Amino acid sequence: MTKTYRRKLDIGNGRVDLSHGAGGRAMAQLIADIFHTALDNDWLRQGNDQSVFEAPKGRMAMTTDAFVVSPLFFPGGDIGSLAVHGAVNDIAMSGAKPLYLSASFIIEEGFPLSDLARIAESMGAASRAAGVPVITGDTKVVERGKADGVFITTTGVGAVPEGLDLSGDKARPGDVLLVSGSIGDHGVAVMSKRENLEFDCEILSDSAALHGLVADMVAAAGAALRLMRDPTRGGLAATLNEIAQQSRVGFRIEEAAIPVKPEVAAACELLGLDPLNVANEGKLIAVVAPEAAPALLEAMRAHPLGRDAAIIGAAVEDERRFVQMTSSFGGARIVDWLAGEQLPRIC
Repeated sequence: MTKTYRRKLDIGNGRVDLSHGAGGRAMAQLIADIFHTALDNDWLRQGNDQSVFEAPKGRMAMTTDAFVVSPLFFPGGDIGSLAVHGAVNDIAMSGAKPLYLSASFIIEEGFPLSDLARIAESMGAASRAAGVPVITGDTKVVERGKADGVFITTTGVGAVPEGLDLSGDKARPGDVLLVSGSIGDHGVAVMSKRENLEFDCEILSDSAALHGLVADMVAAAGAALRLMRDPTRGGLAATLNEIAQQSRVGFRIEEAAIPVKPEVAAACELLGLDPLNVANEGKLIAVVAPEAAPALLEAMRAHPLGRDAAIIGAAVEDERRFVQMTSSFGGARIVDWLAGEQLPRIC
């Protein structure tokens, strides 16, 4: 990003055009008036094509993710805050402390400058709240019809504490499975906005940065913590099946123990969705050795983002690597991968 000084954009009435991605004055003006204003920090002010930063000694974690949510604005968040939270959380699931982010924007010709500014401002607010600055980025503009408003890709880097080694292949039979709170909130919030559905109680996305909660969990459980994962696309069902395959174990979960808000459950029933398959953006699951489970649960519930945490099951020996759930009525069923595309464009 290159900073320049000239007359301000007409953000209230203007729209993105192809000149805003052509590398000239218009592009410099767009970057200065929208992105530098919203994401301002010492690294961006240098105006270089990259950012040079100090890296701690030891192991680093890195992730990248693309965000194509539709609609761009939804109850409880928008694509800007979501892009920050998603990258921060992917880093945090390794137990690492997120340090820096980069952001890349693909913007469709004709996109309102006011909406772009709103997204950038939300992104800046989310990064400042998380304490993880966006220190470099890129902007491209594509012809009308070649995108859907705006797509964002964020990359994050973080530092892993010494002695901590969390990975999806470390679950063992007997380990305890916990979830940090109610599931399905984000996906239902997006779907309700997309379909113009109204409920008696508004359903908000759970989009949030989880690294503060993660730090408390690591402090409480230490080496007994096997792994963490945020159940985004595909929801809890897909995430547990992924871990089962990686760790070569099965999981037994209890439906009655899984926290689901009544309004989310009702919306899922109306829409024909299974809450286990619906995306989350501010929840995590953790697998921990059984002796550390009580302390971990207590630490999670002491944090605002984990106050509804619950133990929902355990890892078991199973060469088939099935995820099985005991229903609230005492029956049992296999919780399989999502077949097809149940809820498109939710992240």
